[in-house]
Amino acid sequence: MFKISRVVWIVLVLTTILILAACAPAPTPAPTAAPPTAAPKPTEAPKPTEAPKPTGAATAAPAPTTAPAAKEPKKLLLGFTASQTGAQQVASKKQIEGLQLWLDDVKKAGGIKLKDGTVYMPEIKFYDDESKTDRVQTLYTKLINEDKADFLLSPYSSTLVKAAAVVSEQNGKVMITAGAADDATMEQGFKKTFQLYTPASRYLTGAADALKKVIPTAKKVAIVYEKDSFSTSVAKALEPYAKSIGFEVVIFEGYDTGTTDFAPFINKIVATNPDAILGGGHFADGTTFAKQLYEKKVPVQFVALLVAPPEPTFKDIGDAALGIIGPSQWEPQVTYSPESAKAAKLPYYGPTNKAFIDAYKAKYNADPSYHSAGGYAQGLVLQKAIEDADSVDPDKIVTALDKMHLMTFYGVIKFSTEAKTHGKQVAHEMVYMQWQKDSAGKLITQIVWPPEAKSADLILRK
Repeated sequence: MFKISRVVWIVLVLTTILILAACAPAPTPAPTAAPPTAAPKPTEAPKPTEAPKPTGAATAAPAPTTAPAAKEPKKLLLGFTASQTGAQQVASKKQIEGLQLWLDDVKKAGGIKLKDGTVYMPEIKFYDDESKTDRVQTLYTKLINEDKADFLLSPYSSTLVKAAAVVSEQNGKVMITAGAADDATMEQGFKKTFQLYTPASRYLTGAADALKKVIPTAKKVAIVYEKDSFSTSVAKALEPYAKSIGFEVVIFEGYDTGTTDFAPFINKIVATNPDAILGGGHFADGTTFAKQLYEKKVPVQFVALLVAPPEPTFKDIGDAALGIIGPSQWEPQVTYSPESAKAAKLPYYGPTNKAFIDAYKAKYNADPSYHSAGGYAQGLVLQKAIEDADSVDPDKIVTALDKMHLMTFYGVIKFSTEAKTHGKQVAHEMVYMQWQKDSAGKLITQIVWPPEAKSADLILRK
């Protein structure tokens, strides 16, 4: 009886299970991630600051929490002083305008990029040096020690640059100079100072060559110059050169910076009756000298002065500007281009000459001078050195600058690697411009020397 009852009980249980299974609905397949009824484990819950990965996301698309962050541009501080007041303010303003245009172009391009994706975004910081050397030394020390400038650019004028270079060299800072042509500054065995301008010793020698060509009968020249470092360097190099090609130097005399009355010099010039006047100094004195030569009707057919004539505002003195010649580091008519670089078997770097001029006019509603071009080139050369070095390490930048030999819209750039003259410019050449009048009687500039670069023939003053 017990065995029968046990068998019956087992049969009943099995029958009940089969009936229930037949009546139940088919189970819904569980999602691949987790069954709906299962609560997520606390340790797997996404942190509040993280975005959870979407279910079923493709493996090729990285989740927000694991995506590599884009590299933020690093600040690169460029420090310098500028003459916003004082004797050098006109040329200094133009130099800063050129530098600012370069900075705009770099920012539009997204910064200076290294091969590993690092991006440096240059920023500039400068102080007014008031055209005074003592302020230059104080302010460059401040830029280095307090502002922590990464690289230094130069003030305008050889005298101020000489003061800045001493500070930068003492502190082991790389400095690119524009607005400084003094030979003596770059003959002190500097390690990290690099000069863009053609040296002063070559500033007016071309003018003497032009004089000999245009006035073959010319015999006597007067050299009258400002007694500052740059102008004195020019004059001291010009005097022996002029004598070497057959000229008699009837006056060789300097005047103090800030001179406004040139009557004593003009009286001597008239008394010695030279065929040419060569010299000058900077914008203010050069402009005044040219104006007084015109007002006193000094009968000299050939006048070449430093710095002032290439400035577009030189024409503000009217007919006194007519016929005045000036050596220039750059003029709008120059023909440096990717094509001419190729012909010279040199690499070309940076904007074309036309692109620079158009951008400058659009930004400032004015014509660029060679000071403007030098300011832009200052930044451009540093940019190229950083790219070539693939680094902002000062020693690597120096190595890149030592190796640099290229053409830009500003001209050919190459630095001396000799111990005594390290960093001195050895490839850039001067052109000589002259104020003339167009067919409508408007004062314009023309390149008149050397012959292979001229845009017009040189004219003589009346």
